[in-house]
Amino acid sequence: MIRRLRRVYVWELPVRICHWLMALSIVALIITGILIGNPLAIQSQAEASQSFWFGSIRFTHFLAAYVLLGVIIVRVYWAFVGNKYASWRALIPRNSRFWRRIGRVLKTDIFLMKGHYECIGHNALAGFSYFILFLLIVLMFITGFGMYADMTTWWLPKSFIWVQDLFGGDFAVREIHHLTMWLFVVFIVVHLYLVLYHDQFEARGETSSMMNGYKFVEVEVFDSPEVKGEEVVEEVVE
Repeated sequence: MIRRLRRVYVWELPVRICHWLMALSIVALIITGILIGNPLAIQSQAEASQSFWFGSIRFTHFLAAYVLLGVIIVRVYWAFVGNKYASWRALIPRNSRFWRRIGRVLKTDIFLMKGHYECIGHNALAGFSYFILFLLIVLMFITGFGMYADMTTWWLPKSFIWVQDLFGGDFAVREIHHLTMWLFVVFIVVHLYLVLYHDQFEARGETSSMMNGYKFVEVEVFDSPEVKGEEVVEEVVE
């Protein structure tokens, strides 16, 4: 079967940079968070001043958190000024059509039914899952700063001193923070699987698009006003 493809610029540079910085900071936060919650019993005869590994872990955790905070601010800004593929409209369900598209994606991802998503950027399920991820990140910031509020004099985390009272104490805040971390682990596993799955069976450059910004779009399926005028790269034989 012959597939006529168009090469479409989907992911702008700020989106790609935010994606990779977010990925690296979340992985760093998970690893350091696990070590902070369950520190390794490292025995050493070195002077305490020469063995500050736990302090380094804690510093890395805070550094990754502030990097993630900056990335989230930039990404939210770009959701309003970027192209249509980066828009907040692609992430938040606003009508029944969006939910129907989520259902079609679920049929393909869970039951492995072949079909087209009628989209170029995020499919409906992916977009909605990223919105949920954003809400979880906000929850992590609230609980993280809530735990840190008693140990700092800086105004930013100190302004979250109310969090412990809201959630019923320090222990509850820590448990919410810890359990939410495992939701991130599940998200990463599912995300990697689906990206590789769609990259393999759709062959549209799903993985490489987050490096160079371009996807390959089937003309027969996506010959609509949003892609008309884009460059036709070549005919590909499956």
